[in-house]
Amino acid sequence: MNYRHDFHAGNFADVFKHAVLARILEYLKRKPAPFRVIDSHAGSGRYDLVAEAAVRTQEWRAGIGRLDSDAMEAEARALLSPYLAVVGAARNGGALYPGSPALALALTRPLDRLIFCELHPDALAALRACVGLDRRAKVVALDGYTGLKAFIPPVERRGLLLVDPPFEAPDEFERLTTALVAAHEKWREGIVMAWYPIKDWRIGERFAAALADAGIADALRIELAIAAPAANGALAASGLVVVNPPYVLEAEAACLLPALARQLAPGEGRVFIGKIGEPRRAAKGARAR
Repeated sequence: MNYRHDFHAGNFADVFKHAVLARILEYLKRKPAPFRVIDSHAGSGRYDLVAEAAVRTQEWRAGIGRLDSDAMEAEARALLSPYLAVVGAARNGGALYPGSPALALALTRPLDRLIFCELHPDALAALRACVGLDRRAKVVALDGYTGLKAFIPPVERRGLLLVDPPFEAPDEFERLTTALVAAHEKWREGIVMAWYPIKDWRIGERFAAALADAGIADALRIELAIAAPAANGALAASGLVVVNPPYVLEAEAACLLPALARQLAPGEGRVFIGKIGEPRRAAKGARAR
């Protein structure tokens, strides 16, 4: 209940997470049938980069503020374009940065539906203002893990579940693993995307192993680091696990993530892209050049 993403909005982890989120939404739109987006820990929806919290940390400057799509190769630029079209003026720090709810609202169609769960009173009020009168979306004052049980499977059967908890609780990885396994059992055809922070390289290995041991076989692990992670240091690496990933996602990530790493951490960025059973020493974990 004490976590405020306002301090971190638009940082490297947001850019990474939201760029991948945009690619999944673009994939879901390839079919004409409607789909549903369920965001279990939605936050405020969008964030003011000139507000006191963002000004104090200036984390966006090392994230969205560093992106120069014109300097990217054409393929990576094309993959990033849906995300950048929504981010707009926030790249210069002069506007609201779209969190996952605002991004999902912008990138979904009139026939698609969205559910956003948030429990923190201030974030909930901001989220409701973000959604406004959009009838496609429902905002629920509910703990995210409770929301997973309540809203899946959706009637559309197709869609995405985004799980992005604050990681304040010491047992967050255990709760997240349990929630993902339960969600997958109830919604076998759904895409599930979970974000996690990395303060130790072994975190991703243990998380992936726990999911594999629980019977999740079709999952992609994607990680981006701008520096070596440190237990007591600032966040420098984060990861995503995508269960039932779109068949194009691994190839898209292999193009997009190195391009992001080169801009967010020139000479220092590292990426890993692989199935949950692959070890970090795989070639895909090499330094992005």
